[in-house]
Amino acid sequence: MSVKQPAAQPIQITASKGLLSRLDLKTGAAIAVTVILWASAFAGIRVGLEGYTPEHLALLRYITASIALAVYALLTRMPLPARHDLPLLFFAGFMGFAVYNVTLNAGEMGVAASVASLIIAAAPIFLALLAMFLLKERLTRWGWSGIAICFGGVAIIIVSSSKEWGITPSAVLVLVAAVAQSLYSISQKPLLKKYTPLQVTSYAIWTGTLFLLVFAPNLLQQVQTAPLNSTLAVVYMGIFPGVVGYLCWTYVLSRLSAASAGSFLYFIPVAATLIAWLWLREVATVWSLFGGLFVLCGVILVNTRGRVRQ
Repeated sequence: MSVKQPAAQPIQITASKGLLSRLDLKTGAAIAVTVILWASAFAGIRVGLEGYTPEHLALLRYITASIALAVYALLTRMPLPARHDLPLLFFAGFMGFAVYNVTLNAGEMGVAASVASLIIAAAPIFLALLAMFLLKERLTRWGWSGIAICFGGVAIIIVSSSKEWGITPSAVLVLVAAVAQSLYSISQKPLLKKYTPLQVTSYAIWTGTLFLLVFAPNLLQQVQTAPLNSTLAVVYMGIFPGVVGYLCWTYVLSRLSAASAGSFLYFIPVAATLIAWLWLREVATVWSLFGGLFVLCGVILVNTRGRVRQ
């Protein structure tokens, strides 16, 4: 997710018959790059936290992303959003990039990158619950079963993340990040009827960065004193998962439906676990992986058989 999960996620994720056979080389490459870049952000956060506070890490990351996106917007002549859409865009930016990233960063001070990615993978479950209350979507019995399975998996991950097998504040903060990501996703739904996914993401990153500017004091001092590898990790996350990843994802959405493309996002926790092992030598516990399997099974069940077809 931010690194929602995470980080912009599709509203529905469903299996698509014959999907793999329809992928061309460019689309497949774009999917692979998106999954790898977004998954790498979880390990990147851990490296960034060696020299930055959670708040300054989020701010520096999205200042970098905002500048890169501004250059892209100028080159492509991206239009500005309509004034009446600004309140919703500010809400999306606040939830999806300010709250999500600060809570995820703070959570990763106490939990492993792989554990964080598995908890963030539960965001679609919160999204389904929000859609039920806010958008009047109905869930089937399969849907409620999937939610129960997913929450059981989250409980296993959170409790097993502590050596004493208890609920840790760090794991709860990552769970808050997952809720923030789901609020961001549901706020996108009306915006995506008017703007492209890349435009919505760009507007939300810019507005989210404005909220993060409250943490600007002492940022320069941290940049001067932080280890070089931490600063490079933050800049990397701003440019690659933050910009390149979204550019690739926008290309994927132009070639496939959001539902079909979204099925590939199940690989993010798997990739995040592998990257954390390669980059940080973090090894996920058996219980975390077991809980993660429950989470993914619950999410798949909700998004394939959980909603009443209109």
